[in-house]
Amino acid sequence: MRYIYADNSATTAISPTVLEKMMPVLTEYYGNPSSLYRIGGKAKEILENSRENIAKNLGAANANEIYFTSGGSESDNWALKGVCRALKAKGKKHIITSKFEHHAILHTCQTLEKEGFEVTYLDVYENGIVHPEDVENAIREDTAIVSIMYANNEIGTIQPITEIGAICKKHKVIFHTDAVQAAGYVKINVQEQNIDMLSMTAHKLHGPKGIGLLYVRRGIRLENLIDGGAQERNKRAGTENVAGVVGLDAALQEAVDTMDERREHLEKLRDRLIDGLLKIERSRVNGDRVHRLPGNVNMCFEGIEGESLLLRLDMNGISASSGSACTSGSLDPSHVLLAIGLPHEIAHGSMRLTFSAELTDEDVDYMLEVIPQVVTYLRNMSPLWEKIKKQEAQEALNK
Repeated sequence: MRYIYADNSATTAISPTVLEKMMPVLTEYYGNPSSLYRIGGKAKEILENSRENIAKNLGAANANEIYFTSGGSESDNWALKGVCRALKAKGKKHIITSKFEHHAILHTCQTLEKEGFEVTYLDVYENGIVHPEDVENAIREDTAIVSIMYANNEIGTIQPITEIGAICKKHKVIFHTDAVQAAGYVKINVQEQNIDMLSMTAHKLHGPKGIGLLYVRRGIRLENLIDGGAQERNKRAGTENVAGVVGLDAALQEAVDTMDERREHLEKLRDRLIDGLLKIERSRVNGDRVHRLPGNVNMCFEGIEGESLLLRLDMNGISASSGSACTSGSLDPSHVLLAIGLPHEIAHGSMRLTFSAELTDEDVDYMLEVIPQVVTYLRNMSPLWEKIKKQEAQEALNK
């Protein structure tokens, strides 16, 4: 039986190139970068070389604008809590974000609301795109920060980040973007796009888990999230994960070098798969078909439960998901799908397929064979599907 790993938005396999570059740091240059002896000095040199290379690949003006973290969730928490708590004394107590952000942003906003901050949650339209004019209309004198994700982690829609960045710059409001899903898949230049803060992580682009970064434009003041040491220029305590940083650097570099080739390959196969799956009765693709990540397919099939669909696909060698891996234990429908206007009963029948560059034409052929069969199998056992068909028959008689 063919096996297809189709949950790369949850995590990715580490690249052999990345692992190769990490190994010397794990086995030979393993010293603490804060130490004064030779092996620590070598680790510090490696750390700072990677910081400089990452800064260049993100278009940052200075390597010291890169702060290493444990991953995207920490970076998101630090960006919002750090800025808002720093600006609270100046009366800046308003946050703008969208309704379909990752929970690392939404739950952080809820925490800040308990601290007296007010949050505007912008609507997301049926195509899964935030409108820049809505951002501008929501900005107030007391707005501290705007945080809009670069690409949605469930439906893969790419947001108009450059336009939003220009609006924030015009109104002198700090702009943060969660680029966890976008980094390495779309071209990012924080200076040209007026991005003041950016979160990313390594394990979404074939790097190691447990390492990420927060880009902070020079001049932005933010309070510390983690205290206890002088690392990261006194801003983030904890012994630096040098091997992880090297892995992040190598993964981002490899992604940047192969971006155009991967995008062309994946877009072609993605579109063929979507076109084939849309032939299934009462199916729909979620989010804009053009402004979306190249390896993202998010579909809904009426009359079935997403959990049952995923289990049957797994039995057939296809590893998929119904949305964010961070909420995979929840039985509630995706907040992203509800945000773009889907009713609960349709949102429950969702499936997310996210691919790496290893996807082949034969893989697409196999999925186009298996997925319709599984949908039919589940619908044959579904009281909801039976109800839908009865309603269809009744409507036909009434015409």
